[in-house]
Amino acid sequence: MGGFFSAALKEDCVFDLFYGTDYHSHLGTRRAGLAVYGKDGFNRAIHNIENSPFRTKFSIDIGEMEGNLGIGCISDYDPQPLLVRSHHGTYAIATIGKVNNTDQILDELFDKKQTHFLEMSGGEINKTELVAALINQRDHLVEGIQYAQRIIDGSMSIMVLTPKGIYCARDRLGRTPILIGRKPEGFCATFESFAYLKLGYQDYMELGPGEIVVMTPDGVQKLVSPGKRLQICTFLWTYYGYPPSHYEGTTVEDMRYKCGKYMAQRDGLTREDVDTVAGVPDSGLAHAIGYSNESGIPYTRPFIKYTPTWPRSFMPTIQTKRDLIAKMKLIPVHELIRDKKLLLIDDSIVRGTQLRETTEFLYESGAKEVHVRPACPPIMFGCKFINFSRATSDMELIARRIIAEEEGEQVDRVILDDYADPDSSRYANMLEKMRQKMNFTSLSFTRLDDMVKATGHPMEHLCTYCWTGKE
Repeated sequence: MGGFFSAALKEDCVFDLFYGTDYHSHLGTRRAGLAVYGKDGFNRAIHNIENSPFRTKFSIDIGEMEGNLGIGCISDYDPQPLLVRSHHGTYAIATIGKVNNTDQILDELFDKKQTHFLEMSGGEINKTELVAALINQRDHLVEGIQYAQRIIDGSMSIMVLTPKGIYCARDRLGRTPILIGRKPEGFCATFESFAYLKLGYQDYMELGPGEIVVMTPDGVQKLVSPGKRLQICTFLWTYYGYPPSHYEGTTVEDMRYKCGKYMAQRDGLTREDVDTVAGVPDSGLAHAIGYSNESGIPYTRPFIKYTPTWPRSFMPTIQTKRDLIAKMKLIPVHELIRDKKLLLIDDSIVRGTQLRETTEFLYESGAKEVHVRPACPPIMFGCKFINFSRATSDMELIARRIIAEEEGEQVDRVILDDYADPDSSRYANMLEKMRQKMNFTSLSFTRLDDMVKATGHPMEHLCTYCWTGKE
């Protein structure tokens, strides 16, 4: 995953760029970069942030940077922004998204015998460099951006910093957001809307799917109108969005609260069934509060996440290390666990490793029962669009592993659809197998229709691919 921020001001933008980008630290933990344009031209810095926070790594750089135009990016994968020199002139580019047809694109570009790429470790190509190469296939920058978005199988939102302004392009179907903020000194563009609030900006506009604008200190000019089809990622609200952010008019915290409320209405548990409701920090907390308030079951925090040095559980690149740190971060409050029947709400179950270990430590801390209620349906398909998970195969997903045990790895799509149907016997069997494997007292997932209702948007405006496999 990743996030970006840009600023176009009548004064120096480095302060806003530094803190605006830092506000996206929850979205990526491997690479970060800043690029500015000023009287001395372009200046750029990129650092590895795996073992040190963004602010620490860039504290020296911002003292040496100066400019009124700038873009910043935090990424879990590719180093960026990149500086590119082409027939469009020199520009800096940052991207958010996923490219599924890299090999096909490379073959087509290599056929022209005029392109080369620098290989990263592991032999991979920097996806932002690939996007720049596609942009450079067209005579005009905007046409190049549209061409790249059209050719890419996946999703790609783009920011391009030029000496004249910053081009902001939301991906064709709007799976990831770009919002514009305004203040007297100029404008900013951001993935997370809350990132500009403390910097003095007010909400100005949100780009529609496929919309392209150019942002200068004096205004925002629309270059390409938004398309009609919207497929914004529902996981924005359920999991990786920051609580005060809003997308398409719906705030993350409010959606999670409503999701928990609808879950309680569907579940029907009472204070006789469980003693307390708890959320797995941090993204499960609002879901749990909504459930608690609706059901009347008290809300408690039986464990606290230690956040000063471990902001996210996916910080290490090795899965086993991420699982260990996820376990290390949760500190139990034994008085709230011992002899209690707990109802535990997490944002999702992906592989199942972390929640199983969380349940084990609750039992070890004296819990009598642990009932689990994930705030979204079982994840059946790896994401094709925004890299929210490092899963490289559907078989890494616990739901698909259970289905494979029952049906074999090669499963007909009709059968998969049946497993995704919460009213089917196959679905009920899958949940029971999952409950047994993870040692839960009971297990029930939020239904897709309840989760969609919590967003306040119609199903046709949402991407639900990871649950349904339908684009």
